[in-house]
Amino acid sequence: MRYSDDIIEEVRSKNDIVDVVSQYVKLTRRGSSYFGLCPFHNEKTPSFSVTPGKQMYYCFGCGAGGNVFNFIMEYENFTFGEALKYLADRAGVELPKIEYSKEVREKAKEKSELLEINKQAAQYYYYQLRTEKGAAGYQYLSGRGLTEETMRSFGLGYSDKFSDGLYRYLKSKGYKDDRLRESGLFNVDERHGMYDKFWNRVIFPIMDVNNRVIGFGGRVMGDGKPKYLNSPETKIFDKSRNLYGLNVARKTRKNYIILCEGYMDVISMHQAGFTNAVASLGTALTSGHASLLKRYTQEVLLLYDSDEAGVRAALRGIPILREAGVNSRVVDLKPYKDPDEFIKNMGAEAFEDRLNRASDSFMFRVRVAEGEFPMEEPQGQNRFFERCAEMLLELKDELERNLYIDAIVKNYGGRYGVSTEDLRKRVNTLALKGTPAEHRIQPKTGSQEKKKKDTASAQAQKLMLTWLVSYPKVFDKAAQYLSPEDFTVPLYREVAEMLFEQKKEENVNPARLLNSFPDSEEQREVASLFNATIHLETPREQEQAFADTLLRIKKESLVEKNRHWDPADLQGLQDLVKAKKELEELGRKRRELHISFE
Repeated sequence: MRYSDDIIEEVRSKNDIVDVVSQYVKLTRRGSSYFGLCPFHNEKTPSFSVTPGKQMYYCFGCGAGGNVFNFIMEYENFTFGEALKYLADRAGVELPKIEYSKEVREKAKEKSELLEINKQAAQYYYYQLRTEKGAAGYQYLSGRGLTEETMRSFGLGYSDKFSDGLYRYLKSKGYKDDRLRESGLFNVDERHGMYDKFWNRVIFPIMDVNNRVIGFGGRVMGDGKPKYLNSPETKIFDKSRNLYGLNVARKTRKNYIILCEGYMDVISMHQAGFTNAVASLGTALTSGHASLLKRYTQEVLLLYDSDEAGVRAALRGIPILREAGVNSRVVDLKPYKDPDEFIKNMGAEAFEDRLNRASDSFMFRVRVAEGEFPMEEPQGQNRFFERCAEMLLELKDELERNLYIDAIVKNYGGRYGVSTEDLRKRVNTLALKGTPAEHRIQPKTGSQEKKKKDTASAQAQKLMLTWLVSYPKVFDKAAQYLSPEDFTVPLYREVAEMLFEQKKEENVNPARLLNSFPDSEEQREVASLFNATIHLETPREQEQAFADTLLRIKKESLVEKNRHWDPADLQGLQDLVKAKKELEELGRKRRELHISFE
């Protein structure tokens, strides 16, 4: 449901941005704004500003910015709807009820009941771990080095030796067999009827990103098979689209997420302070996992077991992450098998060092390929560099490909007498042959590409938009000479049109304006338009800057109109000539452009 603009604005206006942000960031007043350490990237000097007058935040370090909705969405990783509901509840605003069809209501009821069953089951298992029956489970977990606090925070539990304990408990709560069967918590056969799926195992509740229990994992405490048993897929549990620990890791302030293999790996890392660790749920990494990770990070550290199976898992995961637009690096844990074992033997500081020294994923693939060929033989060397050329052809970006050619030659060229030109020729030869490597899945670039530096014209337009929302008297003066059509960057023109419309209504409100941009990248860019800066000390400097900026915008606007002028349009020609004369006149009387930045 799309709520009305009036409802959205009511929620926004009743949540003062300074009050909301102060719940997450320590702010210090500096002039008309508040500053603190940015929660969206690591920094030591505060560059994160919150401006009450604009009801907006902006980080001059990483460019994050927006209104109170954007802040909650980015900090909590909420959708807009989730942020709206959160802030509405906070402000005591009642959102309109949504009218659903009978079919939709039935599906919602079914999902709600399954979530409640899983919640009740998690409470049951949690309680069992702390009873006499659960002593073996508690001893097993504490023997693995887990503290009571860790067990509690992950909601760990125990299923006892009897195979009907949970079934009897949930039946006592009034749930019907049909719904219990759909929960995935029970098996059914003719001989035993319905009985617990998990018994005599320690239990790991699996939560979605909203902290709702959607499934379970169970581990035997001895040598039984299977060692791990997971909930089957249900209407609330899709293992290819959920990651264990992501409900906590999504809030990390690190710029990467650690992806490992199992529950215990995640828990031991979180206990050691690495709360940005997650694991796939008994399945290989999927495109669904990669897309989910893309919502929360730009980089993933692959931390699989150091055995052959772990290497294969990393090799499978790298292209999947790349396709989703997520960078990856690979962590080497040798001589230890997994994170749990490493941390117990070497400690958190050494583990942090290994994370910092994680390998570039492309060069990791190259090193693995080296081990597949007899490098002491010329034929083996030739096949190795052929494989390198095939992998290089997967890289569509020429600069990226050239950088990796240089890296491969730096690492292997001296040993095997191969030059940069040799490897580049091999790549070109394969490309001309139309090798299948050309058609392999490529990464989506988009956000990976560096943004082009703003032109002087674009910078002038951004600066003017900042002044328009910050200084009413500047707006009054600028409106005598400027119109939205003078802003040549399409997004800037759209924003200018909204501001000029708001000015007519005597209510310039940049925070409300942001509600019109649902795309997060656009929101970030629009927020930057209201936070352009230039150091001006004296009134003369201010007037000089205003005049220079205004004239540059008008000049570029005229150039743009001239570029698109149709020679057959005589009226258009007259308008251009007139506009040129007006610009020349404005340049001559620039000293009359008195303004006040107060």
